[in-house]
Amino acid sequence: MDQNDMKRAVARAAIDFVPQGIIGVGTGSTANFFIDELAGIKGRFDGAVASSEATAQRLRSHGIKVFELNEVGDLDVYVDGADEITRHMHMIKGGGGALTREKIVAACSRQFVCVADQTKLVDVLGQFPLPVEVIPMARSYVARQLVKMGGQPRLREGFVTDNGNVILDVVGLNILDPVRMESDINQIVGVVTNGLFARRGADILLMGTPSGVEMLRPA
Repeated sequence: MDQNDMKRAVARAAIDFVPQGIIGVGTGSTANFFIDELAGIKGRFDGAVASSEATAQRLRSHGIKVFELNEVGDLDVYVDGADEITRHMHMIKGGGGALTREKIVAACSRQFVCVADQTKLVDVLGQFPLPVEVIPMARSYVARQLVKMGGQPRLREGFVTDNGNVILDVVGLNILDPVRMESDINQIVGVVTNGLFARRGADILLMGTPSGVEMLRPA
């Protein structure tokens, strides 16, 4: 079973968590497999809230109705992947650039189901560069503040978020306290949000392994 097979397996497993109403759907390669699985049961639920324009397009291509979050309020379930996740269910997300909308949809959801293959499970976050979404005029200022925190920020060249902002990918951070670091980075003026999902982490991890899907809850 290769990495894509593991992603498909967790995408299929996540179907068991789909409510009859409206579901929140994330962004990225594993989320795309989940969307493809949703196409087979689209008569069982009302539609979805998308965390990015790319996700909205993929949902619509399968004939799944896409709702604006402001139309529906709270959601029962949000299903999304992770770039890194610990056994405490703290994550780094945003490799695809949709971290702000992902964080908003996650905050409005009663349950966050993370779907990922076993390569994403880590003991300490930080090997994957931490994305930070920044208002363009504050890019240099925010970068200097991140350097003071021990990070090495790099502008994601040629990329603009769905919100019209830029992303700084930060390496070298010592993320031993992800809840505190998430808050500290968000306090920098000009930061929209960062890719640490620790204050609102996952409730369940469906992890793909060569022998099948394992379900983990916070350690």
